[in-house]
Amino acid sequence: MSLKRPRMILIDLDGTLIDSVPDLAFSVDAMMRELGLPERGEPAVRNWVGNGVERLVQRALVNDLDGEPDAEQFAHALPVFMRIYQENTAGRSPLYPGVREGLDQLKAAGYRLGCVTNKAERFTVPLLREKGILDDFEIVVAGDALPQKKPDPAPLLHAADKLGVDPSEALMVGDSKSDVKAARAAGFQIVCMTYGYNHGKDIRDEHPDAVLDRLDELPDLLPARAA
Repeated sequence: MSLKRPRMILIDLDGTLIDSVPDLAFSVDAMMRELGLPERGEPAVRNWVGNGVERLVQRALVNDLDGEPDAEQFAHALPVFMRIYQENTAGRSPLYPGVREGLDQLKAAGYRLGCVTNKAERFTVPLLREKGILDDFEIVVAGDALPQKKPDPAPLLHAADKLGVDPSEALMVGDSKSDVKAARAAGFQIVCMTYGYNHGKDIRDEHPDAVLDRLDELPDLLPARAA
């Protein structure tokens, strides 16, 4: 499928802009130690992220992608994780190669940019600010901004409505099945990155409109502005 030039580009955060796993893994293991449970390690956490920190904590407690912990144990563990992660949101987590360059090129080409993530605002805004990219976005829709999160299309449609852009003229950039489902349901075009967090599965299996290795490859994929 050939892409058409969008009026707005929404970009996912974790696994697309920033590799946030190092800080998430640190916080998971610190939580587990405080609870007197075994550490899980970064490789496991890398496979579990992408559906919000509540789901990450649940997976860590049971050491499984699909399991559910005891409700009382989860209720005790979640505030512990939140406290630790609040203090360890950005220090270990780098921008992916090509992100800074890609954002600069997209802005220079006149695209309106937004960030849509399932991460709560209390973690999202400090992380974007710490990494120097908060001001690149005209709108940030965090995971607790609405009752629904991706893969529900509501966060994407909310951003489009706020910026006055028809969904048919919008593009989502993400890294996971959740991003593809949200974009398709919202009527957006969808481009995915080869890296990121898709629970160990190849994102090509979800049939996005295009797949890229670096964000700074995106401008060349989009048609030039009409004269």
